Amino acid sequence: MNEFVPDSFLVSGIHASPNFGVRNGCDEPDSIILHYTGLRLGDAEAAWRADPGGQALQWLINPVAQVSSHYLIFEDGRIVQLVAEAQRAWHAGRSSWAGVTDMNSHSIGIEIANAGHDGGLPPFPDVQIDAVIALCRDIGARRRIAPQRILAHSDIAPGRKIDPGEHFPWGRLFAEGVGHWIEPAPISGGRFLAPGDEGQPVAALQAMLAMYGYGATVNGVFDAQTEQIVAAFQRHFRPSRVDGVADSSTILTLRNLIAALEPPSIV
Repeated sequence: MNEFVPDSFLVSGIHASPNFGVRNGCDEPDSIILHYTGLRLGDAEAAWRADPGGQALQWLINPVAQVSSHYLIFEDGRIVQLVAEAQRAWHAGRSSWAGVTDMNSHSIGIEIANAGHDGGLPPFPDVQIDAVIALCRDIGARRRIAPQRILAHSDIAPGRKIDPGEHFPWGRLFAEGVGHWIEPAPISGGRFLAPGDEGQPVAALQAMLAMYGYGATVNGVFDAQTEQIVAAFQRHFRPSRVDGVADSSTILTLRNLIAALEPPSIV
């Protein structure tokens, strides 16, 4: 029986999901992963659009679904908890970040009710984003989660996942103390790296992506994996153009983002 008390004072109710397990090799979660719920194949679109949060909730607590998250945030800003933070929710799937390949064990998952790309990528209501910010600040403070470890599902599963999407207001979150962000470098002309390119500049790009945390292989070949990771980076940090091409804006934004990381503390 999945009985627990809310971990956050922001929770308005508990809807316990049976879809959880024990964290593996990680005593404390060190990341927060943000998702949108999206439209699922086979959903009745009218029902979903009428009540996206309610439809998502039914799916996340359904044992047949084999998916869950720790929290679900409705369009009106209500927050419900589905899995205790101490447990391993099933939200990340096949994923990696900074060398970790079991992100379910290392993270807290937050689902945000939104129809997603298949539903036209509607805007996130201000009251909903207010709730996202409040919850991330609460979890981050209690769990001492580094700002750069508040991530998109697309960051940890490039090519496989694209949520919460390029319309998600990461800049607004950062302005209110959540996540890691810099203003993207302007899009302009100049040299760029694209699929099919090879050599040291590609290897340098891959090394920078891996340094930030993306699961990039440094092989000097701008292959399909590199293209997917560049697109994931753009979707989060340079969302005005998401094309998988590493233009000067993308590369400069990545460099500036790395430079803006807080140095590791010395104990």
